[in-house]
Amino acid sequence: MPPVLARLAALLLLLIGLLGASPGWSDHPTLLAQDQSSLVSPDRFPAGERQAILDTLALIDAGGPFPWHQDGVVFRNREHLLPRRPVGYYHEYTVPTPGAGDRGARRIVTGRGGDVYYSDNHYRSFYRIR
Repeated sequence: MPPVLARLAALLLLLIGLLGASPGWSDHPTLLAQDQSSLVSPDRFPAGERQAILDTLALIDAGGPFPWHQDGVVFRNREHLLPRRPVGYYHEYTVPTPGAGDRGARRIVTGRGGDVYYSDNHYRSFYRIR
């Protein structure tokens, strides 16, 4: 490979690595597709966020009523961060986001097998919470 192309390829790999890195997240307990075993307790979240998670889990366990008509719809896992399952396996629910004029960015995604995931950034990453 000519030296110019080798340098460009190395620069491209460096940029891809930098774009994929999130400053300050190295010890953040985020669940990525490669690490399905990390179980995070809702106690790890700030009090207000923790309470919103617990309230939403209680609504899910009770079968509703849910504040948004989209709650309970099929989550298709388009981001491929959760384990691959058949369409219809996962369902999503809104976790209230203070100050948001809409549903906000927080979601709980449940699986038919009892697995429960939480995203505080609209599906860019997940925490396995149950």
